[in-house]
Amino acid sequence: MRRPTQKDVAEKAGVSRSTVSYVLNDQDDLKIAISDETRQRVMQAIADLGYEPDARAQALRRGNTNIVGVIIPVIENPFFWQTLTGITEALREAGYSLHLYHNPLDERQGLYTVRELTRQRVEGFILLAAVKYMLPMLSDYLRKSGQPIVEITASAAEFDVVMHGYSSGTRALMQHLFDLGHRKIGFIYGVTSEGQGVDRLTAYRQTLDEAGLSDSRRFEVHCSDQMHDAYTAAYTLLQQDDRPTALLTINDMLAIPVMRAAGDLGLSIPGDLSVAGFDDIPFATYTMPRLTTVSGMAAQSGRDAVHLLLQRFAEPDLPRQVTAAEVELIIRESTGPVRPPGKG
Repeated sequence: MRRPTQKDVAEKAGVSRSTVSYVLNDQDDLKIAISDETRQRVMQAIADLGYEPDARAQALRRGNTNIVGVIIPVIENPFFWQTLTGITEALREAGYSLHLYHNPLDERQGLYTVRELTRQRVEGFILLAAVKYMLPMLSDYLRKSGQPIVEITASAAEFDVVMHGYSSGTRALMQHLFDLGHRKIGFIYGVTSEGQGVDRLTAYRQTLDEAGLSDSRRFEVHCSDQMHDAYTAAYTLLQQDDRPTALLTINDMLAIPVMRAAGDLGLSIPGDLSVAGFDDIPFATYTMPRLTTVSGMAAQSGRDAVHLLLQRFAEPDLPRQVTAAEVELIIRESTGPVRPPGKG
């Protein structure tokens, strides 16, 4: 069926198209007398026909869109969807909607994303990663756009930022493992590019050094952010005679294949191996055993990012804004005391 137009509404209500436009845009400040009876006829015609105004055309007339562009780096990781939930809720409360873009890893996908950015007018951007980790063509576009930008990142940021760092949470997690008697603690560092998650890696190394356990850094393994690579890395590491008694993983998503690798090798968790992650994704409470993790309060970080963006809309000349995200160590069943030698 053909979508009804303003012309259809005007004919049904017995008014001009300009009258329909004035009613739709609520332009009471114009010196055009529209009676309540005429206004009601127009609104009734709209309801009868199921007419929906063209949002893009309305935005062009108003000079704004009330749309925020959100760029997400990894679609598969639930942590980013938790953050997105907070962003969506806060934008909706403020009368904004969002347009979601993917931050791709290859040039062809990057060109597509840039084309999409140029087609959709937005008021500003929220980046679920540091701009420096994006493809040059994408980061250059954002810098030149002149639009307000908020980054959610643990890395050095160029714009307003929700500093989402896990340094203090990593230290709390390492102390938890020390208290359980662990001294051989490894790290599965699975990222798309070196530098991501470096807050966790740095804190891990520093706490080992401070505890006089620098030798445990031989259990640090680097791999990609893919689950099968984390599985392979953990499987290879845990096959060694000299293996760690505890493993940190860069995020909860990669903790899942690490736990599977331990199981496939006949290792019990936490009896033979303690495992911990970061992010506190929903799956963390449903693994067997439930996963010890450091929560980054993802949804709250999303809401904080929206708050910074709205502040920038209201006061464009504000100094650069920085909000620190809270973190919390959540101890569950996947971490336990070191098993004494000779006990199986």
